[in-house]
Amino acid sequence: MDLKTLRELNEARTARRAAILLTDLADGSARVIHEGDEVVGDLSAAVAKTFRSGVSGTVEADGRSWFLNAYLPPPRIVVIGAVHISQALAPMARLAGYDLEVIDPRTAFATPERFEGVSLFADWPETVLQERPLDAYCALAAVTHDPKIDDFALKAALDAGCFYVGALGSRKTHAKRVERLAALGASEAQIARIAAPIGLDIGAASPAEIAVAVLAQIIGAFRSRGLAGRGAT
Repeated sequence: MDLKTLRELNEARTARRAAILLTDLADGSARVIHEGDEVVGDLSAAVAKTFRSGVSGTVEADGRSWFLNAYLPPPRIVVIGAVHISQALAPMARLAGYDLEVIDPRTAFATPERFEGVSLFADWPETVLQERPLDAYCALAAVTHDPKIDDFALKAALDAGCFYVGALGSRKTHAKRVERLAALGASEAQIARIAAPIGLDIGAASPAEIAVAVLAQIIGAFRSRGLAGRGAT
């Protein structure tokens, strides 16, 4: 790998942008493709699939053999609310290979004892997300039921293009949330991306079951990025 290519891949990693190192196996020539770059021909489908899966491998396309080496940022789950759902979700996310952090200014809930081994921020989302901005490889789950805490984070996630945005609450609760987010400047298209009520509809009742439903929905959203007609998230 030449120095220019290595520098380009390092810059993408620092910026948390996905990239693929595309190598022509016939002559060894290589180039970097960033997510969102236009790719023509049969190779386009293979590149899109690799960006979704993160799995490197050899493909045959356009009469040639290619090796696609995927470099994807680690997906990050940001949970707004140090509640029982968050406690159950944290170990599940770790097992699934997702980084997870919890943000909650309520210090009675956001304690190391309740979230041992979890990245925990006992501060307002406005403060934390300024220092740790969201991006397209983030999922945001707002579960406090408190508009003063959830709303800013939801708007920030929509503006950042997070691959998943979910919010706890009934449809009636969400209708009021929609009004508040619209007042904050969120568009109808942005608001339509919010999964609310949060999680897959599996009849979940306990915090642990809701956490399973949320994580499954997040995984589905992550693996279907770039595919049309695969849900609202």
